[in-house]
Amino acid sequence: MMSALELSICFTNYCVHEDFCLLICRHHSNFVNCIRYSPDGSKFISVSSDKKGVIYDGKTGEKIGELSSEDGHKGSIYAVSWSPDSKQVLTVSADKSAKVWEISEDGNGKVKKTLTCPGSGGVEDMLVGCLWQNDHLVTISLGGTVSIFSASDLDKGPLSFSGHMKNVNSLAVLKSNPKVILSTSYDGLIIKWIQGIGYSGRLDRKGNSQIKCFAAVEEEIVSSGFDNKIWRVSLQGDQCGDADCVDIGSQPKDLSLSLLSPELALVSTDSGVVILRGTNVVSTINLGFPVAASVISPDGSEAIIGGQDGKLHIYSVIGDTLKEEAVLEKHRGAITVIRYSPDVSMFASGDANREAVVWDRASREVRVKNMLYHTARINCLAWSPDNSMVATGSLDTCVIIYEIDKPASSRVTIKGAHLGGVYGLAFTDNTSVVSSGEDACVRVWKLTPQ
Repeated sequence: MMSALELSICFTNYCVHEDFCLLICRHHSNFVNCIRYSPDGSKFISVSSDKKGVIYDGKTGEKIGELSSEDGHKGSIYAVSWSPDSKQVLTVSADKSAKVWEISEDGNGKVKKTLTCPGSGGVEDMLVGCLWQNDHLVTISLGGTVSIFSASDLDKGPLSFSGHMKNVNSLAVLKSNPKVILSTSYDGLIIKWIQGIGYSGRLDRKGNSQIKCFAAVEEEIVSSGFDNKIWRVSLQGDQCGDADCVDIGSQPKDLSLSLLSPELALVSTDSGVVILRGTNVVSTINLGFPVAASVISPDGSEAIIGGQDGKLHIYSVIGDTLKEEAVLEKHRGAITVIRYSPDVSMFASGDANREAVVWDRASREVRVKNMLYHTARINCLAWSPDNSMVATGSLDTCVIIYEIDKPASSRVTIKGAHLGGVYGLAFTDNTSVVSSGEDACVRVWKLTPQ
């Protein structure tokens, strides 16, 4: 049986010892979106953008009935699934509803129950897929929300959860509870996860619809999109509160908060940096070289700026100005990421030429060298809470964990962590690493002693 973006169904009955049979069924007036055989093979059903469902004889392909238009769907029907006993079907529609139908012996269907899925009623709440699996009725919306109903108790509300649909480009863990993970994607979606439990809800916010850079502290999230604005949004439990923003006049490339005084933020642009206090621009500084990455120390006293030329420029933060203290040269590609260790005794940097370096902050000497085991640019890195490990994530799909007191050759590599590349990394404890990537997934990895 075949269906395409047309109004008819081509029914074929393939038999080993019988002649090939062909029947074209033209019972729909709009696109046929889904066709499913009943588990016992006695019938099959087609659903269409004409809001109709048609039931056919499973052997001959002849039409034997329809889903009733009374209490039927008010929009295109996108998917259908049979119950295990072949006596009922589940349908989902652009009208944002799911319906359970009883199929009579003569092949006609009558609505048994209309199921309401959670949502605000927007386009993203249109239901585009469904499955009847044992006692579970599963629906999925255009926005990626999965809802699970009980077939034996249709009056019971659904269990609903969601996820990302785009590249998950940033991760953050809350210092007061590192098991709470916040992940963001380019489409502006922020999702809260709890390690060991999983999905814990979406953080809906007002403001920019896209997220490029992201940072979070206990009571606030700070982000930038592609509109030259930095947004600060208060966190109120599982919800976002008021949002405020400032236009910095240039496209943000990196964003870092002073963790001990999070109203202080450092934002890098193509040609320099912007120092913010809350949503007030303290200063805009042209550094005279193309900037690629930046970070500010937890106490706000120091900033490290990485250039397109691979150099690391270390500055003292004095009021609203920066004073250059040193320039470190080791990298052979543009700097892509810089992060301080939790105790601030070290910092690590990664570049577009696949190399990572761990530096001693006091001496400004290389602490760990030869960290050259990626095969493509490094996108992100993270420190373990006890300062003993650095994890790096790369466009090559891998995560590599290095121990500070061991040679880089003793690394642990997680191959194929994310198809398309790794873009977010964080430690939740000294043995757990969270990663995210181009495949729209967030994964937790457990490290075992070697």
